[in-house]
Amino acid sequence: MADVVGPKTESKERTMTLAATHIRRGALAHADRPAVYVGDDVLTFREVNERANLIAHRLIEAGIAKGTHVALLVNNGLDSVPMDFAAIKAGVVRVPLNSRLSLDEHTKMLEGAHATVVVADESLIGRAAELGSRIPGLRILGLGTPASGGDLLAPADGLIGEPDVELAPEDPTLMLYTSGTTGTLKAVIHTQASYGAICSNILANLLNPRPDSVMLHAASLIHASGTFVLPYWIRGGASAILPGFDPAAFVAAIGRYRVTEINLVPTMFAMLLSSGVLDGADLSSLRKVIYGASPMPKPVLERSMDAFGPILAQYYGQTESPLVIAVLDEHAHADRSLWGACGMPASDVELKLVGDDGREVPHGEIGEITLKAPFQMAGYFEADELNEATFTTDGWVRTRDLARFDDRGYLFLVDRTSDMIITGGYNVYPREVEDALSSHPAVAECAVVGAPDDKWVEAVTAFVTVEPGAEVTSEELIAHVRSRIAAHKAPKTVEFVDAIPKSAVGKILRRALREPLWDK
Repeated sequence: MADVVGPKTESKERTMTLAATHIRRGALAHADRPAVYVGDDVLTFREVNERANLIAHRLIEAGIAKGTHVALLVNNGLDSVPMDFAAIKAGVVRVPLNSRLSLDEHTKMLEGAHATVVVADESLIGRAAELGSRIPGLRILGLGTPASGGDLLAPADGLIGEPDVELAPEDPTLMLYTSGTTGTLKAVIHTQASYGAICSNILANLLNPRPDSVMLHAASLIHASGTFVLPYWIRGGASAILPGFDPAAFVAAIGRYRVTEINLVPTMFAMLLSSGVLDGADLSSLRKVIYGASPMPKPVLERSMDAFGPILAQYYGQTESPLVIAVLDEHAHADRSLWGACGMPASDVELKLVGDDGREVPHGEIGEITLKAPFQMAGYFEADELNEATFTTDGWVRTRDLARFDDRGYLFLVDRTSDMIITGGYNVYPREVEDALSSHPAVAECAVVGAPDDKWVEAVTAFVTVEPGAEVTSEELIAHVRSRIAAHKAPKTVEFVDAIPKSAVGKILRRALREPLWDK
């Protein structure tokens, strides 16, 4: 069983809908409607549910009890959704593994999660075998492919009903690794109740799918993209799933499946805009374009608004509290002064900004975002010190994000507490400097960090990639920033690079730029 230390919320959770309940209700309500599209294949709600039940029973038959930690090496495909649903129904704790990670990283995650079973699809069964050779006693099950422990999708005699597993709101259902921007792996635990609440949160604040709705998934379903499956499921909408993000294939899929909503990160927008695939593309079915994961550069946002129309909405959330802590809806996007805002706090979240002393800061001042919500994590797995630092004594989650409210109540993210630069005794927030840099037409992307300095303690240092064909000097960029924000916030140095390092979900990894400077 997953061991976490967080606030005791069982009495509140018992009023919440379990994730497994959402799955069963959607299957009954929309049985013969299309639920999943992958290439030329289509699964109805009934077929997805039957596959999920088969996998769940196979897990139970294999002696994998409720609460067992089961690692998933499953790429986007036809069985991604049935596998997730099966794990939820069987009461096992799924531990998704990013297929891009190395063998050493996967080994560390499995050992840290105390996972005793790994399920792999055909594309990743080789990696599962490598892990089996490293970790004594690891059981390997195939998903539509032979494995030493059997194939979870081996045909059964007749239909298989719902698994007979008693589930409770506080039962862990998901252990999701996140390194955030710190580089240290942490395993976040979500329960049947909190995962069900994520579904309700999305429906209440961000999306309103209908039976004819189709969301296109190109990012890995183990990340934020996967949280949209269940909201569409219970409303009768479908999920069109691609193996990955390719600009041309992505745009073609919008027309092919008559996609109504898409979810992108800023890097994806930039790729779509620069590749030319949007020219003449059939986007007529789109009703909403949502984005998140990292700040959107204003030039990219402006071009995206021109390309897609006034249908963009942004969400702000964290793995610890997904998905919508705040939302900037399509109506707010009409006001350019709000570009860069996280948006309004979600309807189902209590949110306040606090200072170093834990007290709420006056309106308009910068403080750390703290929150209480039904969709917040139960805690980090086997991380007592981290849980103690993250949860207040009365159950609020400290996000480590710094923000301020404007006069209208919109939340503006300033930066991470760990990324703040203290130079000459002044606090400098990298994002503010990055926004100023990004407003220069020659800047394609940028990241700002603090470098060690004998005089200033930390010197503001910028890393910049330049738009194709553009020419600009570091002196020009420093002068440009000085004309927009206080002089002490301007970079002391500008380094031109070919690319800005990013995480698997498109977040800028400032630590990858900062650490080599300090290691010297």
